[in-house]
Amino acid sequence: MRVDLLSREYPPEVYGGAGVHVEYLARELRKLAEVRVRCFGAPRAETGVDAYRVPDGLGGANAALQVFGVDLEMAAACAGADLVHSHTWYANLAGHVAKMLHGVPHVVTTHSLEPLRPWKAEQLGGGYTLSCWAERTALLAADAVIAVSEGMRRDVLACYPEIAPERVSVIHNGIDTAQYAPDRGTGVLARHGIDPGRPYVVFVGRITRQKGLAHLLRAARAFDPGAQIVLCAGAPDTPEIAAEVTGLVEELRTGRAGVVWISEMLPRPEVIQILTGASVFVCPSVYEPMGIVNLEAMACETAVVATATGGIPEVVADGETGLLVPIDQGVDGEPHDPEAFAAAIAERVNALLADPARAAAMGEAGRRRAVEHFSWPAIAARTRELYATLL
Repeated sequence: MRVDLLSREYPPEVYGGAGVHVEYLARELRKLAEVRVRCFGAPRAETGVDAYRVPDGLGGANAALQVFGVDLEMAAACAGADLVHSHTWYANLAGHVAKMLHGVPHVVTTHSLEPLRPWKAEQLGGGYTLSCWAERTALLAADAVIAVSEGMRRDVLACYPEIAPERVSVIHNGIDTAQYAPDRGTGVLARHGIDPGRPYVVFVGRITRQKGLAHLLRAARAFDPGAQIVLCAGAPDTPEIAAEVTGLVEELRTGRAGVVWISEMLPRPEVIQILTGASVFVCPSVYEPMGIVNLEAMACETAVVATATGGIPEVVADGETGLLVPIDQGVDGEPHDPEAFAAAIAERVNALLADPARAAAMGEAGRRRAVEHFSWPAIAARTRELYATLL
């Protein structure tokens, strides 16, 4: 069986959870089938991986049209595949066209849903309508849909009621717990200006409405002043959100010391050491179908404070591996009462900062949970079994 995995992201060009998912899924699936990866960007040296750039004629076009141009080239290259498997709207159209062109089954993994990310209109303009169309078209015609959590499955069926429930399977995201494991070193911390002798709260993620960084920064005004705040945050969606976050960070720095903002994409080993050294990892997302980053923090034995939204409650066991923050959301995904949401984040973070023994116990429980329930070999095996039902 030859499977073509279609994705915008693939190492080294990875900026989100979908790229991490495809990287590890491909690694494990290669033990079970012939796998070819088709992704966006610069050429890759890895055997069986082909990358595609925006066609020259679309260089100045809307970003969504540029994506479609790449998708068409990817679809053409899928000749000879027995099955295509696309990830995110960026590659969904490629999978849909390949299905029609080559007469092969198309599997879609839903890492997020465009209708639930209305803030993308800030980034794509009219292209957001196109991204929604591409996703909808691909999902309705797909032979099977994989949701990365039960919460994601509920969202799929709510957003696209035309899809028969039996076509939507849940296969969780995973974590490589051999790679993501505690690193008690301090060299990386010192190099980035983090004092290893003081507790710190850490955020790792992109600067986008979805990740809720602005809410965290407002919550941080009330964090224990003895704690540092470390932000591994970059790749802003728009100039507007970049300016908002910059203003909030500057404001925070006027009232407290130890605010460290690392805007570049760090190598994985550096992120692992930063996660390991933290007293608390915070995931303030307003939309998170699964949240691989929570698993990464748990695997590094760090307690988690995260929003009780989407698939996060399936990962973070409230009161055992971390603390969940309730959120009352409006149709735009944002909390109805942002001040109450920020206060709830601060209350839970401060509770763990004040009780290091409890935070440490949650970190240990988090690693056990990551090891026992979210291994990539099991996820790949379940995915291969799903493929077999379509051939």
